[in-house]
Amino acid sequence: MNKCFLIGNLTRDPELTSTQGGISVCKFTIAVNRRYTNSAGEREADFINIIAWRELADNCARFLAKGKKVAVMGALQIRTFDGQDGVKRYFTEIVADEVQFLSPADGTRRDVDSMKEEGAATSQKKSADELKPLDDDSLPF
Repeated sequence: MNKCFLIGNLTRDPELTSTQGGISVCKFTIAVNRRYTNSAGEREADFINIIAWRELADNCARFLAKGKKVAVMGALQIRTFDGQDGVKRYFTEIVADEVQFLSPADGTRRDVDSMKEEGAATSQKKSADELKPLDDDSLPF
């Protein structure tokens, strides 16, 4: 099984190109924070190359920009090629199956705590009197 799940921020604007056959290809890099800090107490990040194809590529190029937060699900791919010096080189990337845009569309940033508070306030607004019983016979399973 080859599945990768990553959440990170774009390090640069995505690059949209197309193959000779007209298939869209979008490439971008995300910075993914590590779970631990280094000896200086700083958090390091890994920079992961992402490649998206077809409609997903078009959407990534249209809606993503440097600094935007995304969740990527895809497969790890390692390509090899011989460099001009004759040394074999390895290139690692994620071929995206899904990309979720996590930054708000209006460009404002909201932290996790404020979103939790908003969700708690919304869930507390309905009282038990407002809830309606569900008829089990209308369910399709």
